[in-house]
Amino acid sequence: MSLDHMAAKQAAQKPQERLSAWLANDMDAVNLLIRDRMASEHAPRIPQVTAHLIEAGGKRLRPMLTLAAARLCGYDGPFHVHLAATVEFIHTATLLHDDVVDESRQRRGRPTANLLWDNKSSVLVGDYLFARSFQLMTETGNMRVLSILSNASAVIAEGEVLQLTAAQDLRTDESIYLKVVRGKTAALFSAATEVGGVIAGATPAQVQALYEYGDALGIAFQIVDDLLDYGGTDAAIGKNTGDDFRERKLTLPVIKAVAQATVEERAFWERVIEKGDQRDGDLEQARAIMARHGAMEAARHDALAWAARARNALDDLPAHDLRDMLADLADYVVERIS
Repeated sequence: MSLDHMAAKQAAQKPQERLSAWLANDMDAVNLLIRDRMASEHAPRIPQVTAHLIEAGGKRLRPMLTLAAARLCGYDGPFHVHLAATVEFIHTATLLHDDVVDESRQRRGRPTANLLWDNKSSVLVGDYLFARSFQLMTETGNMRVLSILSNASAVIAEGEVLQLTAAQDLRTDESIYLKVVRGKTAALFSAATEVGGVIAGATPAQVQALYEYGDALGIAFQIVDDLLDYGGTDAAIGKNTGDDFRERKLTLPVIKAVAQATVEERAFWERVIEKGDQRDGDLEQARAIMARHGAMEAARHDALAWAARARNALDDLPAHDLRDMLADLADYVVERIS
């Protein structure tokens, strides 16, 4: 294969695919560690449930962010692998719990664990993975890493509880939405990148830049997911389109539409979101209302702005192929809705 052909092939790859290729050896080590630590001598259901989700073809984006941040800052191991596995365990635990809370039936194109087994198994295995994640992070012997990841775990749980009270309340505005997103999504993105810099002994400015990158990337990522739920495909989001509507979640495009609603439109939102009285054709009507007020396009502009913030945060980090890939990743996150 010629050098030009190789360069063209690499350019055609998605950013996470280039990241995955660059970090292949590290990711192999992470996957081995995950398989080792999700084993259970006495409770075989634990590896069964965990494997169903972890091996379902997820992008492993969050652990790759940890590995990339550490390598970008010159780290040569071995504890970036432990931290990447920790991040994946925390993420998987939250997915198991989320599917129970949301009564979801599909994730990553497959039946959810709570559907295949039961809610009790999903909750308890999620708890087990949280415990495993804390075991892994303590093995680094780095108290700051422990502080960052344990704080992120608390913030994630807090964000989920806040969403319970805010999701079906039409008084929820964009500031509350941002608090929810920073909790349930961005907290783990920012912790993933921040601990990579900390374990590498990066400067305070570099660690802060990595935190800001992860925070902005996570917010952009969640806004895009919100948009895809109303205008994407099942394959694109790994769950059924329209799930957020059926679960009566006040996501960003809905919040924007509610803020501009006529009396008649507000009555519609009160019926389908607050009261849960959903009928045939309501999803299509919700899409029409959002289109009428430009809510989808406005949310898309917000996602683009957060992606730009993520890219700009990388300016304080050393020049490196990984920095370029992380910048491209921020752009790619929002290209899914372009």
